[in-house]
Amino acid sequence: MRSGATISDVADAAGVSRATVSRVMNGGKVDPELTRRVRAAAARLSYRPSVTARSLSLGRTAAVGIVVPDLTNPMFQTVLRSVAAGAYDSGYSVVVAESAGRFDREAEIARSTRARTDALVLVSPRVGADELGELLADIEPVVMVNRSLPGSDIPAVSVDYSSGMVTVLEHLVGLGHRQVVYLTGPERSPSNIARLDGLGRVARAVGDVRITTLPCGADLSDGYRLAHAVLATRATAVVAYNDQVAFGLLAHLHELGVDVPAELSVVGFDDIELASYATPALTTVHVPYEAIGRRAWERLHERVAPRPADAAAETGGTEILPVHFVERLSTRRLAAPDGEPSARADVTSDAATV
Repeated sequence: MRSGATISDVADAAGVSRATVSRVMNGGKVDPELTRRVRAAAARLSYRPSVTARSLSLGRTAAVGIVVPDLTNPMFQTVLRSVAAGAYDSGYSVVVAESAGRFDREAEIARSTRARTDALVLVSPRVGADELGELLADIEPVVMVNRSLPGSDIPAVSVDYSSGMVTVLEHLVGLGHRQVVYLTGPERSPSNIARLDGLGRVARAVGDVRITTLPCGADLSDGYRLAHAVLATRATAVVAYNDQVAFGLLAHLHELGVDVPAELSVVGFDDIELASYATPALTTVHVPYEAIGRRAWERLHERVAPRPADAAAETGGTEILPVHFVERLSTRRLAAPDGEPSARADVTSDAATV
C-alpha cells in the first residue's frame, strides 16, 4: 500500500531541498552523501514518487505500448511476453491494447495507446497501406511485427511466410498429394496473403497440383466448423492457416471417424507449444515468435534509449527471421491406387526458382 509520505516529508527528513529529492529520485547527478541521505529518508518513510509527476518531470512515461489483434492467440501471447520481458529488463513498464480483430478501429487504438507511452510495438496491423502510412507518421517511434510498408524506413520484424508455405507444399507433393485444401486466415492478414503466395509458387512450379481455398479464420472454432467442407472437396491433404485452426479441424475429423493421416493429411503453421501434443502430433512450420518479440524490443529500445551523440541511429527496414518445417505424425505418404505408396516427387529445385 502506498504511504502518505510526500516529497516535502523526505526533503525535511534528509535536510535537503525538494529539488534535490527530485533529482535523486530521477537519477540526476547529486553529491553522493546527499544521495545517501535522501534514499535513506525515502526508505524510512516508505516514500514512492508519483508516476504521473515523474513522467511530467522527465517528459516521458518510461512505458511502451503493444497493440495486438487478438490476445487469445498463442502466437501474439508469445510475442507480447517476449517484448515485455525486454522492456521490464530495461526499466520500462508495458501497456497492452487489443484491437479484437476490429481493423476499422486499429488506428484509433494505436494512437490512443501511443499517447500514454513513449513508443509502440504494432503487431500484425491489418489496416490498408495508405492508412498505415499515415498512422506510422503519427505514432513514431514504432516497430512493426509481421508487417512492413514498402518504401518506409520504419523498423519491422517478420518471417518469410511465403517460403514457409513453399516447404509445406513441397512436403505434401513429395508425399504424392495433388489435391490440397488451404483453410485461409483473416482476409486482411498480411501473413495470410504471404501464405497464399507460397502456395501459388509451388502450384505453378509443379503444374498438376490443385489447391482449393476455403475461407476460414484463425481460431479453433473456425477449423472445427469446416471439417465437412474439407471432406466434400475430396482432397487428400489440408493446410490450415495456423495450428489453432488445425486443432479445431482435427477435433471434428476425429468425431467424424476420419483417420488422420491415413485418410487425410493435416498441416498447421506456427508450431505453438501444443502442436507436439496434438493427436496425432501436428506437422507444422516453426515460427520463432519469441525471437521476433525479442528483436522487436531491441530495435525499439535502440530508438528510445538515450545514446551518445556520435552513436549510429537504428537504420530501419524489415528484418526477416528464418522459419523451419517440422514433420510430425499428421501427414503421411499418399497410397497409390493399387495400395502401394506413390512415388516421391521432388519439386524443391523447381519451387525455389518460382
